[in-house]
Amino acid sequence: MKYLIPIVAWFISTLTFAADNVPPIVKQFGEQQGITILKEISAPGGVKSWLGQYQDMGVTLFLTPDGKHVISGYLYDDKGKNISEEYFNNEIYIPLGRKMWDSLNKADPLKEGADNAPRKVYVFADPFCPYCKAFWSEAQPWVKAGKVQLNTLLVAFLNPKSGRNATAILNADNPVEAWKEYELSGGKKLPKYEGAASREIFNLLQNHQKLMDELGANATPAIYYMNDKNELQQVVGMPDDKQLLDMFGPKPE
Repeated sequence: MKYLIPIVAWFISTLTFAADNVPPIVKQFGEQQGITILKEISAPGGVKSWLGQYQDMGVTLFLTPDGKHVISGYLYDDKGKNISEEYFNNEIYIPLGRKMWDSLNKADPLKEGADNAPRKVYVFADPFCPYCKAFWSEAQPWVKAGKVQLNTLLVAFLNPKSGRNATAILNADNPVEAWKEYELSGGKKLPKYEGAASREIFNLLQNHQKLMDELGANATPAIYYMNDKNELQQVVGMPDDKQLLDMFGPKPE
């Protein structure tokens, strides 16, 4: 997965830990260096170790046997493998990615495809994003074959008219069909919508933007899916052929 720093920062702010179990010298060091102590970890060699966050990045802290000194840095094995990175992935990035996936599953997207499709993909899309249209078009064979459920979360920031168009689509009697027709027409077929956006639609667009910001994406399409290891994956921009196969699986015949 491409774990972006804002994802980690957003979720780390929600974590709690047993501060009373952290030795005073480790706690003091963390406070002095701006490190948030997250949890104690079991490091090889019997050294007492903690996982922390420094400037939105994972960090490992080690207590010397005399209990009077703290070492901050990475832990390597005898083959030069960075063990600390494994802790960051297993203890922070992967679990937090799964939490964010839960947040995506609680969103209110434009849903195409069956709920029991073997793969589920979320994409943040702006009505004026040409790469969003290209991605939507590429996804259709998998969606129509029942292999993928495509969940589109409309956002509005690329064009002054993005909000108007997104609102018109979301306000349609059948928003999913309205989005399909809009994409198939190259953005020319838009449901008529008079007046200001309802509070419900306004809040929906705001929530989509907030969720996209929390995931660390600043461009569309911003695409999220779970790989075979149940790890959250992110692709920002139009995926290449390999990325499409990774997220969708083999192309239907």
